[in-house]
Amino acid sequence: MGGDNNLRINRTLRIAMSEVTIVFADLTGSTSIFESLGNARATAVVTRITQDIGRTGSQRGGRIIKFLGDAVLMAFVDNYAAVHAVIDMQRQHHERTKTGVLQTKLRIKIGMARGEIVEQGGDFFGDAVNVASRLSDLAGADEICATDNVIAQLPQGDVRYLKLGPMSLRGKSEPLPVYRIEWQPEESSEFLTVTLEHSALDALHAQSPHGMDLTWLDMHASFQSTDTPIFLGRGQDVQFAVNDPRVSRLHAKIDHRGEVFVLEDISSYGTWVRFTGSDKVVSLRRQECVLLEQGEIALGTSFDDISAPTVSFQLHAPSAH
Repeated sequence: MGGDNNLRINRTLRIAMSEVTIVFADLTGSTSIFESLGNARATAVVTRITQDIGRTGSQRGGRIIKFLGDAVLMAFVDNYAAVHAVIDMQRQHHERTKTGVLQTKLRIKIGMARGEIVEQGGDFFGDAVNVASRLSDLAGADEICATDNVIAQLPQGDVRYLKLGPMSLRGKSEPLPVYRIEWQPEESSEFLTVTLEHSALDALHAQSPHGMDLTWLDMHASFQSTDTPIFLGRGQDVQFAVNDPRVSRLHAKIDHRGEVFVLEDISSYGTWVRFTGSDKVVSLRRQECVLLEQGEIALGTSFDDISAPTVSFQLHAPSAH
């Protein structure tokens, strides 16, 4: 009899502890909806959308763990199904916003992580749950952020994604590699630059910049090429924070490639670059451009808006630092 009890206990533990992909889908913009519609109507709108998110995940084999106000926590045994479920969530909500008036201010941001969890009393506990929640906080509107073990289990070429680099997450002692899953129609990812005089390009290569200064309002920071990637954004886990509501939590990334610094827009609303001595403005929408000598970067809105959060940059060689 005692052996039978031990067998039941062990079977219960095996069921309770398993590897799953955790999805944390959160709505952004709900505050403005509550302000404009009032509590009752806004609650109905938010509830309808979160239920639709949960239903989409369930259709792909996901299990709803719980609804958290304007967020949904789900678990998937099948990692492949989880990734395609979150892509479905974003695409279906994007279609809803084309026809609905009330939902247009509500966008979805998603965090994903895979790992072993413990189920207790219908709730899930484990590192993957915490990491998925942190990645949802880090993601911008319309974005899906995932850990490397989510990406590693995908068939090659099945899903488009962008490596964002190691990110420091609250509660983690070491930075984690983070990826952004692309769900929108494939856009041009050309390596953009601006048409300048050859002398300017020659000067850039002669200088071989290995450092840069960034300035926003009274904030100033200096970086070396070894510090890259440098993330700019509104989140807490970026190297240069620009706390403006128009700026995505993870808005832009600066890399050092060979002899040049490259700025990449990874935001929801775009990035604009203007170089000192030139009237030409480079508009980036999930694209990248080479940074030349010095200039300004507008985040979330163009230079036409005089209140645009604008970061000044200055490249320098090691001896100039």
